[in-house]
Amino acid sequence: MKNPVIPYAIIAVIGVLAVIIISYVGADQREALQNEEEGGTEVAEGEVSTDPEAVFSNNCAACHGADLSGGMGPDLTTIGSKYSSDEIVSIIQNGQGGMPAVQMPAEEASLLADWLSEKQ
Repeated sequence: MKNPVIPYAIIAVIGVLAVIIISYVGADQREALQNEEEGGTEVAEGEVSTDPEAVFSNNCAACHGADLSGGMGPDLTTIGSKYSSDEIVSIIQNGQGGMPAVQMPAEEASLLADWLSEKQ
């Protein structure tokens, strides 16, 4: 009669090795993602960004989509045909409908509004 413990031991060893390999690969991917995020678009606290796409990415893309096509929030691809830059600043700072007011420096809100108002 064969020993039934040996196949289970082999499976256990293979499972442990798989977990170690996957953890190692995952750690490398996490470091790569962190390095990518730190690649120049992130602004230190208290500083004002001069890149409207980075401001959008950090504050708006979660609801409005990275490509401005909408999602949880409305489509912004033609927002400039509906609202002026000043109106967009007001919406950003005060909220409107389901959108909450966004806490960001006035310079960033103005920069973002100017960029969005060009989307027609």
